[in-house]
Amino acid sequence: MRVVLGITGGIAAYKAAEVARSLMERGVAVQAVMTAGAQEFVRPLTFAALTGRKVITDMFGSGGADETLASSVEHIRVAQENDLLLVAPATADVLAKFAHGLADDFLSTLYLAFTGPVAIAPAMNTNMWRHPATQANLEILRKRGHVIVDPGDGLLACGTSGPGRLAEPEAIVAVVDQMLHPRRDLEGETILITAGPTQEPLDPVRYVSNRSSGKMGFSLAEAAAARGAQVVLVSGPVHLEDPVGVSVERVRTAREMYDAVMAHLPESTIIVKSAAVADYYRADLPKQKVKKTATLLSLELQPTPDILAEAGRRKGDRLLVGFAAETENLLEEARRKMTTKNCDMVVANLVSQAGIGFETDENEVTLVLRSGEAIPLKRASKRHIADQIFDQIAKLRLAAHASR
Repeated sequence: MRVVLGITGGIAAYKAAEVARSLMERGVAVQAVMTAGAQEFVRPLTFAALTGRKVITDMFGSGGADETLASSVEHIRVAQENDLLLVAPATADVLAKFAHGLADDFLSTLYLAFTGPVAIAPAMNTNMWRHPATQANLEILRKRGHVIVDPGDGLLACGTSGPGRLAEPEAIVAVVDQMLHPRRDLEGETILITAGPTQEPLDPVRYVSNRSSGKMGFSLAEAAAARGAQVVLVSGPVHLEDPVGVSVERVRTAREMYDAVMAHLPESTIIVKSAAVADYYRADLPKQKVKKTATLLSLELQPTPDILAEAGRRKGDRLLVGFAAETENLLEEARRKMTTKNCDMVVANLVSQAGIGFETDENEVTLVLRSGEAIPLKRASKRHIADQIFDQIAKLRLAAHASR
C-alpha cells in the first residue's frame, strides 16, 4: 500500500515523523509532501531518511526545462500512484484550501487531482479550531467523505489550553490502517444506537437536560457503518450532522426515545445505549409559561421510562451494551448497571475528569464485561474509542454465535 503524507506548517509537524515511521513499519510506502510552512519547522531530510524517498517540497523543479516539464505534472503522477492521502498536521489554511478548491502549492493541487480516500488530522490554536470558518470547512470535508482525525484537548504550544492538539501518532496510524484495510466484521448486523441528551419540558419555554453533546454516540454510529453494519441512530437534540450511511431518527424527550427504541428493537441484533437520558420529567406540564415570583418554586418530578432496563428485559439473544457516566465508584456502578439492566457489556467513564466525556472530542473509558474483566481504553478521540468498543463487541458477538 502507498500513502501520501502531507505535512503543513505548525509546531506539530515534528510528530509527522513518528506517523511516517509507524506507517513504514507496517509495510506502507510513504511519499512525503511538505508545504513551505512545514519546512520552517522540520527539514525535508528528516522525512527523506525515514521514507527512503525524495520529499516533494515545491510545485516546480529548480533545474532546467526538462525537470520543469516533468515536475509540472508530478502531482498527477503522485495522485495516481498512491492509495490514500493523509495530511498530518493539517492547518486551518489547508483546510480552507481543500474545502474551497484552492490550489496554490503542490499539496493543494495534489488534493484536487487525488480520487482516493483522504484522512485529515488538524492541529491549531484552540480559537482557530473553534472559529466558525474552520468548523464550516471541516463540515464540507466530512460531507465529501473525508475522515477527520479530531485533535486532542490539552495544553498547546502557544500556551493556551483546549482542543487543537494534533491527535497522537498511533491514533492517526490506526485510522489510516483501517482505511487501507477496512474491516467488515459487522456485516449482517443491525445495530441500534442511542445518542445525545433528552430534554424534559418544565413549561412551554423551559426544560431540564444534561451536558451530553452526542459526539460519542455519533462516533459509534459512524464506526459501525464503516464496518458493514446496518445502523439505526436514535438521537436526542444535538448539533451534529447525520453520519454517512446511517438511518437517523431525531427525538426530544425520554418518552420519545423510549418509543423509538422499542419500535426498532425487533429488527436489531445489537443495541448500544450511549444516550444520556434524563431520569425525571414533569408530568403536570402547564400550558402557559411559569412566571417568576419572589417565592420558592417546588416541582414534582416523575421517573422517566428506563430504556436500558426495558431493552434488557426484551433483548432475547441480542447483544446489549450500556453506558455508565459516573462521578465516583466507576467500576462498582458499572457492574451494578450490568446486573440490574441485563447488559452484556458496560462502557464506563468518569465524567468528572477535565477534557473527556461530555462536550469534548476525546474520551477515556473502561469496558466492563460479564466475566468480571475490566478493559481500560486510554484517552483518545471518540472515533478511535468507538472502534475499540466495536472491537470488543465483535468478539462478544463471535463468541455468542460460536456457543449456539
